[in-house]
Amino acid sequence: MSLRNSILIIAIILLIDQFSKIYIKTNFILGDEYKVYDWFKIYFIENDGMAWGTKIPGTHGKLILTIFRLLAITGIGYWLYDASTKHSSRYLMVAISLIFAGAVGNIIDSVFYGQLFSDSHHQLAEMFTDKPYQKWFHGEVVDMLYFPIFEGHFPDWMPIWGGQPFKFFNAIFNVADVAISTGVGILIVFNKKAFAKKTVIESYKESKE
Repeated sequence: MSLRNSILIIAIILLIDQFSKIYIKTNFILGDEYKVYDWFKIYFIENDGMAWGTKIPGTHGKLILTIFRLLAITGIGYWLYDASTKHSSRYLMVAISLIFAGAVGNIIDSVFYGQLFSDSHHQLAEMFTDKPYQKWFHGEVVDMLYFPIFEGHFPDWMPIWGGQPFKFFNAIFNVADVAISTGVGILIVFNKKAFAKKTVIESYKESKE
């Protein structure tokens, strides 16, 4: 798989990711919900931290997280370039492309959204506003995909959580998160194929694509 095809995958994912986020930001107020099906909802939240809302504590926690993400995508970008020069397997190239696209999609929110949009609390956000909701590098990641497939209560006999309500699954995420998870999933499930060494003939054929 060529680097050009990887760039195409990345561009398509970024286009879908950013379009969906901008649409949600400009058409939903924070906390708004739209039921597509009983098990699938569009639910607008903003994530100021990492996965599952985990944050780095302190005044500069958000800035540290954003800088870390920038360093991470630099490393992933080099990994993708290096894999392409070594004519790595399609599995590996697709996986890295998905992870890179997802990482870039979320870093765009963190770096730019704070200055591009106004506040989403109790009002629709405006794009290219003169009243930005945060500083550069302090934007919040837009999440909206919610799949409460099953709701119920833990059994009464269960320690600590007995009788309490639960949902499966209660995470709210975005297209970029899906891309990252899919890429990681490919590396785990197809590990041997992803990191298989190619023969000289196979490498030559892919270099001509």
